[in-house]
Amino acid sequence: MSLKHKVNSSIGIKRRYFILTTGSAIASIFFASCTPKQNSPTSQLVSQSTTQPAKTSLLKVGSRNTVTEDILKFIQKELAPSQGLEFQIVTIGDSVKINDALKNREIDANLFQHELFMKQAAKRLNADFVMLNRSYTSVFALYSKRLKIKTVDEIPVGATIGISNDDSNQDRALKFLKHLGLINLKEKSGEYFTVQDIIAHPKNLKVKELDNYALARALDDLDLAVAYSSFLLQAKINLTPIALDDIGIADKKYATGLAILPEKANDPNIQKLNKLLLDPKLKDFINTNYKGTVVPSF
Repeated sequence: MSLKHKVNSSIGIKRRYFILTTGSAIASIFFASCTPKQNSPTSQLVSQSTTQPAKTSLLKVGSRNTVTEDILKFIQKELAPSQGLEFQIVTIGDSVKINDALKNREIDANLFQHELFMKQAAKRLNADFVMLNRSYTSVFALYSKRLKIKTVDEIPVGATIGISNDDSNQDRALKFLKHLGLINLKEKSGEYFTVQDIIAHPKNLKVKELDNYALARALDDLDLAVAYSSFLLQAKINLTPIALDDIGIADKKYATGLAILPEKANDPNIQKLNKLLLDPKLKDFINTNYKGTVVPSF
């Protein structure tokens, strides 16, 4: 091999070595620049995004009728902001479905029922409901739209009267009618009086069982009805009661309260709402707006 050929060959090898070495170095620098350092802003951002706590879901409170919806709206607008409380009002127009929703955790609480009705629902659903603070009581009374009468004594023999078809409210209605001297009842055989317990009486009233909300709508077809004032308000009916159940008004078991599942008892938002149900400003709102047809129970 000539000296010139050897030199050219040696130069070619060095060039290839330089190109490979330089390429490797550039690749190493590029790779390093694409890999975030442990303490770089990028790695800190990733770390922060994976450790942030999940946002607390909005409290959902079920409402069944106009009165509870108005009360919850007043709390939502006038009282809750001062406590840092936000909640959603979920209107469910069915007394069965609203407790189904509570059991199934579709809502966190509901406000529409008294304790005895809640216990009936819990038994039917095989659920465990808890009643917290009671906020208000609806007047329970004897009403008539068809009969132009003012006293119980004026009720004609054989008059048709509507009462609730659920156990606890039917029991209350029957005891109320007995107290008014309009029916007789045999000895109670179960937990509640039912229409089967009615026995002969001179007034010989014809009793019809209806859903609580249907009672108000049926007043055109009934001579009388024993109903809650809140149901008449719902139907936009304004009637003067013939007789009031004064005894029941003072009984806390008929007051409307906040119903929850036991697991929600220590929820901070539930506790805030429960406290606001006894706020003096709410008492003033109830007294001013309902003028005795719905009364505070605290």
